[in-house]
Amino acid sequence: MHLNALKEYDEEIYNAIQAEKERQMNGIELIPSENLVSQAVLEAMGSIPTNKYSEGYSHKRYYAGNEIIDTIEDLAISRAKELFGAEHVNVQSLSGSPANMAMYFALLEVGDKFMGMDLSMGGHLTHGSPVNFSGQLYKPIAYGVDKETEMLDYDAIKKMAQEEKPKLLLSGFTAYPREIDFKAFREICDDLGIYCCADIAHIAGLCAGGAHENPVPYFDVVTTTTHKTLRGPRSAMIMCKEEHAKAIDKAVFPGLQGGPHDHITAAKAVAFKEALEPSFKEYASQIVKNSKALADTLTSEGLRLVSGGTDNHLMLVDVRNKGINGKTAAIALAKAEIYCNKNTIPYDPGTPWEPSGIRIGTPVLATRGMKETHMDEVGKFISQVLSDPENDSALEKVRGDVREFCKQFPFYK
Repeated sequence: MHLNALKEYDEEIYNAIQAEKERQMNGIELIPSENLVSQAVLEAMGSIPTNKYSEGYSHKRYYAGNEIIDTIEDLAISRAKELFGAEHVNVQSLSGSPANMAMYFALLEVGDKFMGMDLSMGGHLTHGSPVNFSGQLYKPIAYGVDKETEMLDYDAIKKMAQEEKPKLLLSGFTAYPREIDFKAFREICDDLGIYCCADIAHIAGLCAGGAHENPVPYFDVVTTTTHKTLRGPRSAMIMCKEEHAKAIDKAVFPGLQGGPHDHITAAKAVAFKEALEPSFKEYASQIVKNSKALADTLTSEGLRLVSGGTDNHLMLVDVRNKGINGKTAAIALAKAEIYCNKNTIPYDPGTPWEPSGIRIGTPVLATRGMKETHMDEVGKFISQVLSDPENDSALEKVRGDVREFCKQFPFYK
């Protein structure tokens, strides 16, 4: 991280950035939607293309001087196509929520009905929450998980779709710890003649790395962020069948935004190149191995996991048997420099602000080089904190142990 000019000109911001780097390196990062990008991605993000305006698309811009930007965008697109087997890719979408908005704008009319997972069950705000544009501009029908298994019931989803007759069925979730049967969603949509879409923001890296089924080749539209398990810059992209390409591109620009962030497009291209390396398959596999190993430790420590375990990069931990809620748990863990987020669990008796669970994941752990053998120690740190969350001296002891543990896995110099 070469910040010499920043240090000289604005020492306050420089110091804040350095402090954040130290926080990330000293602690155990378990928020499943976060990751650590490579030095190459960092350098691309802080580079010269940030100076350019590039409204329009590659080789069809509104401003002059975009020939080199076209090269950058073309590389990002071609690499994403190869990575996911996509017919068409739009790399200009700025983030996950705008990407989902563009998908809806391209395929639906205001007031149309679509189906997505309930936010409290593991969906996202943009999957139809009433406080979000998706629940205000459209008519969302929420599905959830089975109350007993806490897993998707594809027969129940099919029956709901047959009764409700939505125009679009959305899969892909933010807090679902099991593998998604995307082919089952495709079959439901084919039976009903409706759009089959997915938001794979959380699992895109697993899909690209072969650790999870990849829906891109046979779904109508798939949106994803480019950070999280894909380990790129904070941004997004939209992949779709060629028949939807024109509508998707028009929805992104000029429908929802102006010029793309060309420095971020460059960073996406770098991240996609990294994900095309054979080592990325090993990385994606390691995320899942770590997740399963951590789940086993937490279970052995007496914690209940939603659905009984995990198949992917995350798990939901029901902390009620510790006599606390998810908010208390997340605050106590943060004091020990273990970072997660409070989260609702299916059919949660609590509130979104004081839910019954926490959501934890292993992408950052795998990025830092941790293996299954290290998950026992991580799980025991978590258990120690949750067993005595109000004991500040005990939390300080765990904090010291966490810092020593993290010294084994340096990342940023």
